[in-house]
Amino acid sequence: MKIKLHKEGYPVIIVVLLLLLVIIVLINILFPKQTPVHYLLYLAGLIFYFFVVRFFRNPIRDVTPQNNLILSGADGKVVVIEEVEVKEYFNDKRKQVSVYMSPLDVHVNWFPVSGKIKYYKYNHGSYFIASKPKSSEQNERTTVVVETEDNKEIMFRQIAGTVARRIVCYAKEGKEATQGKELGIIKFGSRFDLFLPPDAKVEVEIGQKTIGCETVIARF
Repeated sequence: MKIKLHKEGYPVIIVVLLLLLVIIVLINILFPKQTPVHYLLYLAGLIFYFFVVRFFRNPIRDVTPQNNLILSGADGKVVVIEEVEVKEYFNDKRKQVSVYMSPLDVHVNWFPVSGKIKYYKYNHGSYFIASKPKSSEQNERTTVVVETEDNKEIMFRQIAGTVARRIVCYAKEGKEATQGKELGIIKFGSRFDLFLPPDAKVEVEIGQKTIGCETVIARF
């Protein structure tokens, strides 16, 4: 599996690097004599920078689209499996499966199914902990609905968390979505919700780790 850095990460990576360099210069101007504290600060800065760069890793995963499968749109852990009343777009009952992405997980998102993008909306909102149920309706989020070739409509949401402050989504109404292609990225801690038709058979369990483009969330 190949891994590259996501294009959305380069501005953050550059700014963080410049800030760390400025801090190092200021420390050495104010306290020019090198001490063990200096080396600890250098090490802490290096570790912090490593995790910032690592956050924006973008693994390249090959997918052969399959119409009967709904793949995970994110790396993370399943935190919700339940039947819910969806008031946005559908106004009916759906099976909800939610994947929580910790700051250590890959935060790129992928289309879980192929089809036509029927709906897209961005909602401003709060920043509750993304693993909590209320985050699905109250946090900042994007909502996308894709209609498959078999006329099945799948809704999914990118949801910001307590740390996340920007959601990037490339979906556009009227365009075609391809299973496994990049949907976008959520910066620093978040959640990915799927709302499935009642006849979809869920294949995951609460607490299960998921891999985007690989883990089968459900099947028709």
